[in-house]
Amino acid sequence: MNKFFLGLAFIFATSSTLFSQTTYSLFKVIEQAKNQSISSKAAETRKENFYWQYRSYKANYNPSLNLIGSLPEYNRDFFDVRQENGEVLFLSREQINPNLRLALEQPLWFSGGQISVNSRLSQFNDLEREVTQWNNTLVNVQLVQPIFGFNQLAWDKKTEPLRYEESKRSYVEEMEFISRRSTELFFTYLDAQINLQIAKFNLANNDTIYNIEKGRYNIGTTSKDKLLQVELQLLRSQQDVAQAQLDLQTSNLSMRSYIGLREAIDISLLLPEKLPDFDIELDKAIGLAEQNRADFIEYERLRIEADRNLAQAKAQRFQTNLVASFGYNNAGTSLDETYNRPNSQQRINVTLNVPIIDWGRSKSRVQTAIANQQLTQYTIDQQRQNFEQEIITQVSQFDVLRLQVEITKKSDEVAQERYQVAQNRYLIGKIDITNLNIALTEKDNARRSYINALRTFWIAYFDLRRLTLYDFSNNELLYQQKD
Repeated sequence: MNKFFLGLAFIFATSSTLFSQTTYSLFKVIEQAKNQSISSKAAETRKENFYWQYRSYKANYNPSLNLIGSLPEYNRDFFDVRQENGEVLFLSREQINPNLRLALEQPLWFSGGQISVNSRLSQFNDLEREVTQWNNTLVNVQLVQPIFGFNQLAWDKKTEPLRYEESKRSYVEEMEFISRRSTELFFTYLDAQINLQIAKFNLANNDTIYNIEKGRYNIGTTSKDKLLQVELQLLRSQQDVAQAQLDLQTSNLSMRSYIGLREAIDISLLLPEKLPDFDIELDKAIGLAEQNRADFIEYERLRIEADRNLAQAKAQRFQTNLVASFGYNNAGTSLDETYNRPNSQQRINVTLNVPIIDWGRSKSRVQTAIANQQLTQYTIDQQRQNFEQEIITQVSQFDVLRLQVEITKKSDEVAQERYQVAQNRYLIGKIDITNLNIALTEKDNARRSYINALRTFWIAYFDLRRLTLYDFSNNELLYQQKD
């Protein structure tokens, strides 16, 4: 009897040691993961990349000032000169032709064209003949305008803001997925922690029972078979403790590695028994998902991109460009001469590229784009249906999961009390070791079922947050759209 109470004292001392370590709640583990984990830093980096992609897209609509030129272009070769009698005479030449152009260019997103203001200066030096000439375009205004062409800038205005908005919402979803993954690792470690406590308790208890049975065997009140059964149970308990310690180390390392915890400290987890209390309306959950999730922004972007691809395929059937320019330029043997009474310069040009016979290539491109457009719509409809079904399933099972937690908690309490009663009856010889072991197994299984019910509930809780980007317990959005 004294050894039994000494075993209980050992368990209480062990439990006190465990919980005197640094304790982490579920939300503290999640906060650590969101701040320090590699996954969170990768999500931050992806978010930043999308930001700079969006900045790059915005910059495409702003004017640009470019300096273009060749300083210098040197050429030494022989060239052919046809004579009056038809003969060809090869002459040598050595030339330097530097040139510079300064261009202020402004894209026209509404038409797909470009207007630019240019200034160009070029020099021709014939080193063999010692001839120098200058060509100076003081100012030139040029318009390049595709006619009935594909306007990439106009389509980008439709898709790129959606893509950027999608990336910001995806970042919040990634944070919620980190919460879910942290919850899984938290409960894996908590399972190992509870299993070690159970294993140590069972080891001390079975050691006490073995000594009791050994005493009974010595005085002839029990059989050798029962003593061997208890001894086998003791050996299994020792094995369980060793395995539980290994599982605890493995799960501890996995959780610490994921959440980015580098400090060499012992961790003890707190059981998250307090559940958030809230009601969920299915229509509200679906409405919040459509309002907040990146998926629904993606659906709209994919539809627009399918329309864009069709427009691009149609525009490739023929190409027409209008080039018009007006300016002033002059030439002379010196740079100063080019500024004296410059001449007006006008140019207009329309280029065509219309296939007469292409053996159905243009039609094939258009029909392929139409088929892809239809396929995109079918895919979006299917994904939307699957997404809504996921939300319906998640919401419908939430109350069941909460009830399971309550039931398994009560079962855990009953099993603990039943074991205490069975243990006391065994000590006074009212039941045998087999019935005591049954009560012990039921006690341990009830405890594990309760922990598993908590695991399932909290994972479902963070899944619901991720699916709707809404915190139902605090009635607030997880993502606030900003202008």
